[in-house]
Amino acid sequence: MGKALSRRNLLKTLGLITGGILTMPLHGFAETNLRLHIPDPKKYPAPIKPVTAITLGAGNRGTVYGNYALQYPEHLKIVGVADPIVIRKERYSEKHGIPVENRFVTWEDVFNRPKFADAVIISTPDNLHFGPCMKALSMGYDILLEKPIAPTEKECRKILALAKKTNRIVAVCHVLRYSPYFIKLRELIQKGTIGELISIQHFEPIQHIHMSHSYVRGNWHNSKETTPIILAKSCHDLDILRWLVGDSCERISAFGDLKWFKKENMPVGATSRCIDGCAIEKECPYSALKIYYRDRQRTHVFDLPTEEDKQGEAILDRLKTTNYGRCVYQMDNDQPDHYTTNLQFSNGVTAAFSMEAFTSYEGRRTRIMGSHGDIVGDMSQFTYTNFLTGEKTEWQQNSDAHGGGDWNLVSDWIQAVSQQNSGLLSSSIDASVESHIIGFTAEKSRLKGTTEKVIL
Repeated sequence: MGKALSRRNLLKTLGLITGGILTMPLHGFAETNLRLHIPDPKKYPAPIKPVTAITLGAGNRGTVYGNYALQYPEHLKIVGVADPIVIRKERYSEKHGIPVENRFVTWEDVFNRPKFADAVIISTPDNLHFGPCMKALSMGYDILLEKPIAPTEKECRKILALAKKTNRIVAVCHVLRYSPYFIKLRELIQKGTIGELISIQHFEPIQHIHMSHSYVRGNWHNSKETTPIILAKSCHDLDILRWLVGDSCERISAFGDLKWFKKENMPVGATSRCIDGCAIEKECPYSALKIYYRDRQRTHVFDLPTEEDKQGEAILDRLKTTNYGRCVYQMDNDQPDHYTTNLQFSNGVTAAFSMEAFTSYEGRRTRIMGSHGDIVGDMSQFTYTNFLTGEKTEWQQNSDAHGGGDWNLVSDWIQAVSQQNSGLLSSSIDASVESHIIGFTAEKSRLKGTTEKVIL
């Protein structure tokens, strides 16, 4: 019989109120000594002085991480920003009270100055991670680095090597490791609650509009100019699979292609831009006019004016002048819209990961199969079934898109920087490079049509 937990009891179960160790009856299986916790910014004492940081890239992710400083100013202070888009830079500067002399156009401008903060937050586009990261390390900055680490395996390995050489703190934003959902799943696996872990099925539904927005029209539409979609969208997921399994991945076989968003599927009457009198615009689920103008979805990329009466005109202007207004069938995109990866780990566990564009919903789905029980979840809840008794136990939680992990990551990073102890991080550069190599190997397998060994 199912067991529903109240919100307060759930928080107690997950350790969110006490900040304690996650615990659960073991149903007869051996418990390991692994200590797991959910980082909570309120439980940490403030550092002697706030960690000071410069944000490189004041877009969505830079804003998410920077907002932590507004909530916990005794822990983090943003003292500089670089962004070539004036409205982003100025809004960010005003929010954080950044002096004019610390507002920069490019990341290079920041490093033309002597070191003036403890750390940098790198939330630039994917193809602009390697340069600022290497420069920041060479100048002695600690780093919070948005994923993916870099567009190529060679660059990822170079960043790791320099981080080791300079002994700097580098946290990679694999925020799912800090989500209470995945922390609890890993705890159950580690404790043996489901017996011996046998296999995992993991599914990321991108959602059809998200796909068209980010990977057909958006910044990540061309893998050669940015990063393959398996890294750009799903290095989170490969990292989580590695983390849950607890052993190295040995072999990968991947399949996938770009099937729909290409010229041969363009409907008759379509124009190069949705705003140019397209004959089928009203019938197209990917219409830029529908998504951005009529429904006002994902308009944060347009850096709209604050005044609502001016926003419609600004959106129409962006649809005339940017890729976001172009027909999805006439872009120079090459990212696969369906991608399946099979992984075999050193301990014999297998995992199947599927990333799909054509869904009406978002939110990762997970199925974990063990010798004595299984778990089925969807980021907001999961159900554990005990094979011996048939009893089902259900958990539910409220969470953001990353399951509450964004600020939990920042909280641990601040502690690591203030104490100069990388051991406080779950998503350290060491751990993160391995899952990136898994992603690069998956892409090699997909392109070559071969099963590939993972070489760490």
